[in-house]
Amino acid sequence: MVAKNAYIDELMLITIPFSEVDEELSHFTIINTQTNEPLTIKTWRKSNERWRYELYLEKAVNLGTEYRVFTNKQISFDVKTGQVVRTETFDDLYFYDLDDLGITYTKDETTFKLWAPTATEVQLILFNGNQQQRYPLTKADKGVWHYTVSGDLEGTAYKYRLLIDRMWREAVDPYTKAVTVNGERGVVVDLSQTNPNQWNEIKKPSYESRNDAIIYEVHVRDFSIDENSGMKHKGKYKALTETGTRGPWGTLTGLDYLVDLGVTHVQLLPVQDFGSVDETKSLDKYNWGYDTIHYNAIEGSYSLNPEDPKQRILELKEVVKSFHKQGIRVILDVVYNHVYIHHRSNFERIVPGYYFRYKLDGSLANGTGVGNDIASERKMVREFIVDSIKFLAEEYQVDGFRFDLMGILDLETMNKVRDKLNEIDPSIIVIGEGWDLATPIQREKKAIIANSDLLPSISHFNDQFRDKLKGSIFDHTKKGFCNGNGELKETFKMLVSGSIKGFYHIEGIFREPYQSVNYVECHDNHTLWDKLELSNGDQKEEVRASMHRLATALTLLSQGIPFLHAGQEFYRTKKGVENSYCSSDEINKLDWKRKALHMDYVDYVKGLIALRKTHDVFRFSTADQVKKNMHILDTPSYCLAYMLKDNSGMFVIAHNSFEGEKELILPSSGYWDVLVEGNKSAVSPLRTFEGAKINVQGISTTVLFHPKSY
Repeated sequence: MVAKNAYIDELMLITIPFSEVDEELSHFTIINTQTNEPLTIKTWRKSNERWRYELYLEKAVNLGTEYRVFTNKQISFDVKTGQVVRTETFDDLYFYDLDDLGITYTKDETTFKLWAPTATEVQLILFNGNQQQRYPLTKADKGVWHYTVSGDLEGTAYKYRLLIDRMWREAVDPYTKAVTVNGERGVVVDLSQTNPNQWNEIKKPSYESRNDAIIYEVHVRDFSIDENSGMKHKGKYKALTETGTRGPWGTLTGLDYLVDLGVTHVQLLPVQDFGSVDETKSLDKYNWGYDTIHYNAIEGSYSLNPEDPKQRILELKEVVKSFHKQGIRVILDVVYNHVYIHHRSNFERIVPGYYFRYKLDGSLANGTGVGNDIASERKMVREFIVDSIKFLAEEYQVDGFRFDLMGILDLETMNKVRDKLNEIDPSIIVIGEGWDLATPIQREKKAIIANSDLLPSISHFNDQFRDKLKGSIFDHTKKGFCNGNGELKETFKMLVSGSIKGFYHIEGIFREPYQSVNYVECHDNHTLWDKLELSNGDQKEEVRASMHRLATALTLLSQGIPFLHAGQEFYRTKKGVENSYCSSDEINKLDWKRKALHMDYVDYVKGLIALRKTHDVFRFSTADQVKKNMHILDTPSYCLAYMLKDNSGMFVIAHNSFEGEKELILPSSGYWDVLVEGNKSAVSPLRTFEGAKINVQGISTTVLFHPKSY
């Protein structure tokens, strides 16, 4: 007789779907098959509206215990874990808030702890070459299983084997901090042995305010893979640490170039261990890395030796150390909104049905567009995310986190992340994509831009700034302010303020300027150069180049946090490929020859960055400072201008998106220093003139300074 299935949907409710039933049922009995003891059924009913039989119990079931339902004398149903894992009661009952999940290692012994409340048995598997040793874990409070192995296990690979719903399955510890090649097993490591020389001696670069950040987004492999990069360890972490590298015509490349450019933060696309690239054949396939498998372990395809679990850890730490030594902070792009493949994920193998969101029809939610949404609102999911961020911040001494598709996550989780980081280092920056995606969680609980007032210390990628600047990313024909749509000038009067509320009659987005991450391109979608070819292909290349410079100037000179995509400062192109996440190196590489050919643009951006860093008026810390010291000026069509003032004098910033000159009446007569004009920018004056008006060149930015001493 083959048993069918019943399900624990609440701690005191077992259901039998009509799909499991061939005839009318009655006279139910529930037996604990391990002890043969019965469970008392308080009442039962046939629910036609929910297409199931419902058996209500006197006492709660003991999860992890095998039960069977008998009915109509000859029919039986194996009881499996159902929707109970997604109830608040389950969350409250099994919430474990200690910080010792995973392994606790010493040379004398290692303790293994795994949260698996629905498992009937759990075994630890230790690997020694082709040999395996298995140890039975003991179940304690809150569904945590544990076992301590004596001796020094440093370097030992391990996995778990779990019996859940009468089925054995293997999984890697979700808290593992090191993995074997391609992440097939966790590894016990002494993390103190992965620290580079002077790891705790090199101090983080000074950093006072979030508005001081100038972020530069880099993909580890893209950065050095080009044949002209001048870097020896192409496509690897190690390349990011190389100094003295040169490209065509002796131009700077690599780390030296980033230092010379002047950015304050480098944001690395995901380095959490991901699943789409075979680490043993790392150059055979390309991916951005948004398909995370192990959240606390590091990707091995960028390592010189992916077979060594500790090597990749050491190499990433060397990257952080090298950047810190050169005055640059490091942001990690992290992906907690989904997993690579749902049914293969360790989360699903360890506590099936718990870690993901489901629709009312029982199917997986897919707001991310990749097949699953992480249920961050559940207590142990939230605990995992916070624990993971804490580990990465402390172990790798990084300076920020960029949350991919942050809008999938909930407000409480993101605020707990921020609170935890404040305990470690308040200067760690948190930014994220606050898109409102179709996932089954109440809108008022989502970590989205519309709820930014409830995320006071977290910054958001400002898609309005992006789309109003270059045009829609979805309609390639639509133009933005930089490429011909002068009607958007009014909206930009709000956007240049850091998109703060109460600054202009067009209502703003954020409470404080630092909440706005201003950008015109990133790894996603077309690069700005490729977008301009689509929307303005009928115009000359030099005209499109001017539009490109105008967009970058607007990004760097607006209030808020400016964000540059690597290569933006030399017209980066991906040859028209819009979503290059798995395209070739030829499409994705940072083209260092193109950089050498466009040094005039590089120098222009370098000057804008220096100007922003030199003068506080370009990076006010609060909305009150912006409202007090920033004033929009009257301008002709297609021209946006505003004044910034401080104790030293006043600045006028004018952005003209028209092909011809525009006359701008200045707020004061007298002597003016010209700091930015045409394709030139500098901290020291390019020239000085006396007057009360100026002609702003076509499709360009002009910055003037009027010192009080004049």
